[in-house]
Amino acid sequence: MNTVSLQDLQRDPAGLLDRVEAGERLVVAREGRPVAELRPLAPPAREPRPFGLAAGSFAVPTDFDAPLPDDLLRGFEGR
Repeated sequence: MNTVSLQDLQRDPAGLLDRVEAGERLVVAREGRPVAELRPLAPPAREPRPFGLAAGSFAVPTDFDAPLPDDLLRGFEGR
């Protein structure tokens, strides 16, 4: 994290914001004392996918929740 002075911020705010947009975190100091941090914002959250987007793309078998065969269960259990 780099430190910039209040004078640097006043002199070139756009340049410092360009650095922050590029991912750099900056500490702003007044008279050598840190007073603020400039950091990039997290990307905006994506909107949820619409319900039914994959409707008709596949069929769920009627026995999808049937018990698994014994040999497959033994494999999961490490026996």
